[in-house]
Amino acid sequence: MDKVETNLLNEVLNHGSIEQADAYNIRANGHLQKRKENPYIHIRSKEDGSGIDIEVLPDTLFGIIDIPVIITESGLTDIVYNDFYIGKNANVTIVAGCGIHNHAEKQSQHNGIHRFFLEENAKVRYIERHYAEGKGKGKKVLNPTTEISMKKGSYLMMDTIQLKGVDESIRITKANVEDGATLVINEKILTSNHQTATTDFQVTLGGGNASCHVVSRSVAKDDSYQEFSSNIIGKDLCYGHVECDAIIQENGRVKAIPEIDAQSVDANLIHEAAIGKIAGSQLVKLMSLGLSEKEAENAIITGFLK
Repeated sequence: MDKVETNLLNEVLNHGSIEQADAYNIRANGHLQKRKENPYIHIRSKEDGSGIDIEVLPDTLFGIIDIPVIITESGLTDIVYNDFYIGKNANVTIVAGCGIHNHAEKQSQHNGIHRFFLEENAKVRYIERHYAEGKGKGKKVLNPTTEISMKKGSYLMMDTIQLKGVDESIRITKANVEDGATLVINEKILTSNHQTATTDFQVTLGGGNASCHVVSRSVAKDDSYQEFSSNIIGKDLCYGHVECDAIIQENGRVKAIPEIDAQSVDANLIHEAAIGKIAGSQLVKLMSLGLSEKEAENAIITGFLK
């Protein structure tokens, strides 16, 4: 890998060498670059070459799987379909996401469609990082779709991070949560200039004691635009909580569209949204410590998005 590709890989993974993972699959400019498996984690290319199937055997504990995508070819549109089959009682961490370096005039785009199938009592932490760079005028576009099916007692924590360089993104997450299963989603997005980001969560709590907790924290700077929508459906005894917090600066704009649908008297669904600028009192407090106004703003945003 050259220096640009290595930098993209480091930004997407945000941890030590990929070789430390129990299994990995690196996709570069639409093609498999490198792969590693072990006896408990199997990775297979789909027959049409459009993606991979990842199988984690039952009772696999504390496995780490890296599946980054990097794009350095201007004008490329890459579409990948990845399916994850997580066996009963397995417990793994999956680190995914895409990094784009666009140095030219044409648009570079990655659409990642990921489907998760969690068996009973399976546990997954899924980390998805999106990053883009390059001085070319071509847009950097990232559109992730995640579909989640969770069986009894399973648990999925999903951390999605998009903090730099992405011109346009549409993020769609759909989940069906069965008896006693828990879905936790933490989203962090920062947009600037004329960037746009759209997030759409659709979660069905279909079983007794199913639960979900969604937290979206975002910052819209300059003339950027963000739209957050969520639809939580409770069909049984369940708990659902959605929290959307956003900071706007300059001419930034954030739109929140909440929807909750209680189809059972035992469904407990909550939606909270707060959008506003940085409080002047916060700036004054930090500036009293010797920071400039810009440094104080950056410190507040960094803390907010942690």
